[in-house]
Formats: sequence, C-alpha cells, structure tokens
Amino acid sequence: MLKIGDFSKLSRISIRMLRHYDDMGLLKPASVDKFTGYRLYSPQQLQTANRISSLKGMGFSLSAIGEILRHAYDAASMKSLLMIRLEDAKTQASEAQSRVTQIQTAIRKLEEDFRGMVYDVSIKTLPKRTVAALRGIIPSYEREGDLWRQMEQETKGRLEMASPPYPIAIFPDCEDQSNGVEVEIQIAVKDCLEDMESVCFKEIEPIQVVTAIHKGSFETIGNINEVIAAWISDNGYTIDGDMFNIYHVGIAQDSNPANWVTEVCYPVRKDD
Repeated sequence: MLKIGDFSKLSRISIRMLRHYDDMGLLKPASVDKFTGYRLYSPQQLQTANRISSLKGMGFSLSAIGEILRHAYDAASMKSLLMIRLEDAKTQASEAQSRVTQIQTAIRKLEEDFRGMVYDVSIKTLPKRTVAALRGIIPSYEREGDLWRQMEQETKGRLEMASPPYPIAIFPDCEDQSNGVEVEIQIAVKDCLEDMESVCFKEIEPIQVVTAIHKGSFETIGNINEVIAAWISDNGYTIDGDMFNIYHVGIAQDSNPANWVTEVCYPVRKDD
C-alpha cells in the first residue's frame, strides 16, 4: 500500500486534490488506517488517477469525470461521452478563434484610432444665417438620416441653398432619452419661406464655436469630443450651448464613409 504522500508523487496529483477527490467519491483510498487516519492507496489506483488527470486535460469537469469513470468498462458509453466532449471542444475552439479574431480586430482598430486622434482644434465665429430647420425625435443617432429625408420630402425642392449651405445637426442636452434622441437639423437658405408642417425658417445669430474636423465614419467620432473638451478646459472657455455637427461631406455627397468630413462644433464663452 502507498501512503498519500507517495501516491501523490507517483500520480503527480497534489495531496490537497487527492483529499478533494476522496470527499467527492471520485478516488477514494483503498483503505484508511483506523488508528492514524492515514489514507492508503493501492498501486492499481494509479491507473484511475492517471485517467482522472487525462480527462481533466480534455476539459471535463470533476462531476463529468465521475460519470465517465462509472462507465469505464463500457466502451460504447465511454465513446459516446468522449464524442460529446469532442464536439464541445470543437465548438469552444471555434468560439475561441472567433474571440481571437475579434481581439485582433479591436487591437488594429485601437491602433488606427490612436493614429487618427491628432485633431487641429480652432475657435471661430459662424456668421449670421437664415436656416430651414426641422426638429424631431429619432430612435438612435444612426437614424438622423430620417430627419433629412423628411425635410427633403416636405420642402419638395423649394429650398434655395445659401453658400455655404452649412448642413447642421444640433444635439440638445437632454438627460431623458428613454423615448429616443432629440435632434434638430438645419440648412442655410437664401430666403425665408412660410413655415411648413414640420420645417420652420429662422434667423441664426453669429455664434462663437470651438471646432475640429473629423474625417471618416462616425464610429470613432467620440475621440474628437474628448480632444475638444480638453481644449476648452485648458484654454479657459466654458461650453455655452448645444454641440452640433456641420457636414461638409456627408452621405448625400459621397456614399463611402471613409470620405466623409464632419466639423464638430461646441458653442463657447470665455470664462471671466
């Protein structure tokens, strides 16, 4: 018979785990000394210990290993259980590979975003202008195009654009967005027309803004907001109104998001 320490060395299973296997009924000692309480193992139990280690290496849980050991001498049952585990392992390998691909993509995107985070921030005043405006609630920021289509359908080509037209989307600072995102779109026009069902006409006074140009899709536009916010704080300004985007090149001009040019603007005032 082998003492637990010797059996541990031969099986390469820690004494702590052997005690745990005993408590689970997975690998009980051949006998226990009734005077000392020492666990004693037979050399033949090394085969069971090795099988447990092998099954653990295949990814089986201890409870599953217990079930397998009960079928150790039933080849058909053993094969069935191992085939199930094989399919699980294939699925996990596929999922793991998918996660690897996602992580690699995220790393590449992070590197690209980092390289693209060099923005030139400037402060300027937008001139007074007459605009056609439409305000509405959309399910998400990605649905902003719904408002532009609504304006186009409602005005039916009657708008004579100013130069530059300053196509703008304003994002009011609303805490409650449970019912959607409130957005106002504007485009500069030469003349005021009579207000329509949803489109109204108004004069916009000159406004001082801190701006930066974002090139490309909107997926990484959040980076530019961080840069502008830091510039405003570092230069002693305070945000004084709702931020807005000017679409110099958008989907109406180019269907390829890589070519879009968006000017992100924050109205500001100088701190006293």
